[in-house]
Amino acid sequence: MNSIRQVPTRVKSRRTEANLGAEREHFDKQQLSSISKAITSAETPVKEKHVRRIILGTYREKGAYTFWSYALGFPLASSSILSWKFCSVLHKVLRDGHRNVLQDCMRHHTSLVEIGKLWSNLHDKYGQLVALYTKLLCTKMEFHAKHSEIPPNLEASDELLERTAGTDVNNVFQLTVEVFDYLDAELRLAETVIRQLNTSIAISTLTSGQCRLAPLIQVVQDCSHLYHFTVKLLFKLHACLPADTLQGHRERFHDQFHSLKTFFNRARDMIYFKRLIQIPKLPDSPPNFLHAASLAKHVKPVVVIPDEDYPEQPDDDEDEPEPEPLIEVSEVSTSSIQPQPQQLDIFDQTFGPPNGGFDDRDLQIENMKRDLELLRAELERVKLEAQRYITQLKSQINSLEAELEEQRAQKQHAFVENEQLRMELEATRRRNAEHESTQVVFIEAEQRAQATEQRYNKLKEKHTELVSSHAELLRRSADTVKMLSATQQTQDEVERTKQQLAFEVDRIKQEADMKLEEQKFEMEKLKRALDEKMAEMMHIKGTLQSSEMTSGQMSSSMTALQAEKERLMRSVSEREAELSSLKQTATLQQSSLLQERERSSREMVELQGKLQEKSSQEEQLKQRLLEEQFSLLQGTVSEAENIIQDAVAKLDDPLHIRCTSSPDYLVSRAEATLGSVDKVKKGHADYLSNMGDAGGLLRALTQFSHLAADTIINGSATAHMAPTDHADRLTENCRGCATESLQFFKDLKTKTTLQRADPAAIRVIVQKILNLGQELRPKGMDVRQDELGDLVDKEMAATSAAIEEAVRRIDEMMNQARKDTSGS
Repeated sequence: MNSIRQVPTRVKSRRTEANLGAEREHFDKQQLSSISKAITSAETPVKEKHVRRIILGTYREKGAYTFWSYALGFPLASSSILSWKFCSVLHKVLRDGHRNVLQDCMRHHTSLVEIGKLWSNLHDKYGQLVALYTKLLCTKMEFHAKHSEIPPNLEASDELLERTAGTDVNNVFQLTVEVFDYLDAELRLAETVIRQLNTSIAISTLTSGQCRLAPLIQVVQDCSHLYHFTVKLLFKLHACLPADTLQGHRERFHDQFHSLKTFFNRARDMIYFKRLIQIPKLPDSPPNFLHAASLAKHVKPVVVIPDEDYPEQPDDDEDEPEPEPLIEVSEVSTSSIQPQPQQLDIFDQTFGPPNGGFDDRDLQIENMKRDLELLRAELERVKLEAQRYITQLKSQINSLEAELEEQRAQKQHAFVENEQLRMELEATRRRNAEHESTQVVFIEAEQRAQATEQRYNKLKEKHTELVSSHAELLRRSADTVKMLSATQQTQDEVERTKQQLAFEVDRIKQEADMKLEEQKFEMEKLKRALDEKMAEMMHIKGTLQSSEMTSGQMSSSMTALQAEKERLMRSVSEREAELSSLKQTATLQQSSLLQERERSSREMVELQGKLQEKSSQEEQLKQRLLEEQFSLLQGTVSEAENIIQDAVAKLDDPLHIRCTSSPDYLVSRAEATLGSVDKVKKGHADYLSNMGDAGGLLRALTQFSHLAADTIINGSATAHMAPTDHADRLTENCRGCATESLQFFKDLKTKTTLQRADPAAIRVIVQKILNLGQELRPKGMDVRQDELGDLVDKEMAATSAAIEEAVRRIDEMMNQARKDTSGS
């Protein structure tokens, strides 16, 4: 009996599954209808009711899977307007959709990047907008995926922002840079849209203008919150870091402040925005981050969306039901539970009611279920009504908060004016009091200037003295060399004199020896003669007795011989005294010559030391001159690199796409650049030959960097008007010219590669640019009209083929992505 009672429950579960399948099918149809009517190729703004149904669908399925499964089927690569409206709808879904929408969108991040790259390479106004919009959406998704605490609609309190930034100053610094990039992407899109409207003289009341302006409502909402985040983070950074470190942050904020203020003012004057959004006013001047008290003067800009629904243009879906609420009541389940007394259950018709009918408890249970469902429906209706009231009250609160903020701002402005007046009065008093101190400071400054001038004059005199002393030392060095040579000559003469004296002494010794030998010989001769005389005397003595006369003669002869002997002895002693005096004179002369030689050697060593010291000073001065010349060369090369890099950056700048140039002007720039390349080569050779003078190379590098940058920019501008083949080659050669120039500059910056630096490769690429410019010169005078038509047709056919090939590749990528997503 229990198994029989369970049969109605199974039948009801099958009915519930059937009802859920019907609801899902109805939901898919409704979402497909809303998405297909919101994202069209018509140049009209996206209707709010279609986007509202898409957003309600994200809350119903708790994600954006259905939206992406239908959106990927659109041919976004074939229509720029279709891609533009797709980006607008995706922006709204990210801001107002379910919190899981961000995760679903991050899965298709690569597809968005590919769409942006495709349209950035095509010369289409909406295409350029789509490229900027996809970049903004990618930046938005990356930021909120990294900082999940901050919701995609950026409605975060100051406490939440403080928790996200944390206490680490490095994290605060990084978060500030990311918010700067976020705001830059928003402002770049807004500025491009407004500039295109001014260029095409569009009016915001026309559908073509409204199609471009509609997404700026979300941009205004994002910018107001990002501006508030930036101010809070910069005040926090200035409380932790010195002001000089944050100079770049302040300059970047000032640029963004003026751009945002201009955007808000221009948007506020447009009729289209006046009925859809209340744009806040920014202060006249940016906050003073150097003064911490200025944070109290900051007023958060509040964007108000009016609650009143303005009538929209009728379309083909007026008969569709109103969008479902965020918290839905399942009418199917309610109707299935309501009693149907006229119809019996199939099981009851066949077997009859159990126990002959429902008992009292079953009836009470059914009645209580009906009452419960009625109460649930009433509760849901009350919740919806309360939600509408809450929405209206929130809008009123927002408007009242905006009025309150404006009154606070006025009050604060008045307080600031009073404070400024008081400060001006005090400043006037201080100026009167400080005027005398200023005079004293001026006199002191003048005295310091005079003292500085005196020190400069002293230094100048000292430099002059050093120069003169250097010249004097050079002269003394020359004199020393001369003295050394004279001393050497004198020493040689002394050596010669010494040799002569030695020779003379030897000669005198020899003469004395010879005379002594002669005197000895004579003495021997005299001795022999004396002996003979003695013998004779003895003989005479023997004969003395014989004759007295003979004896007297012998005595006189003896006396004469004795006198002759004494005379000879005196002569020998004189000769010996003369020889000893000559030896003493030679010894004195030799000692004096040795002393003179030692003194000359000491003077020569001292002079050689001074000469080496001056030579080392000259080498140091020469090396310092070479280093200064090389540092000047490095500075000039760095500046030239900056000029070339700035020119290359303009090749990828979307704003540069509208710039054009004539081939004739490009040819003139390329010819001038070729001339400057020759000057650079000559200056390089001159510098290598004389590295103490880099003036010629510096002048040539300065002229070349400006002419090369001019050639690159004008080559890119000429490519914008050239055929596809010539444009690609011209752009490639411009990039090659920049690459070779930067390589040449890199070789010039180091001493190891300075010798091999050669601008020949630059000359080759500039010559190619010159040839392409000559080929692009108008040839209408040489070609007939029919040939011109054929050329135009060929170029149009080639361009169409390239676009079709790009569309085909994008379709293949989209189909592959759809297959990967569906899993089939």
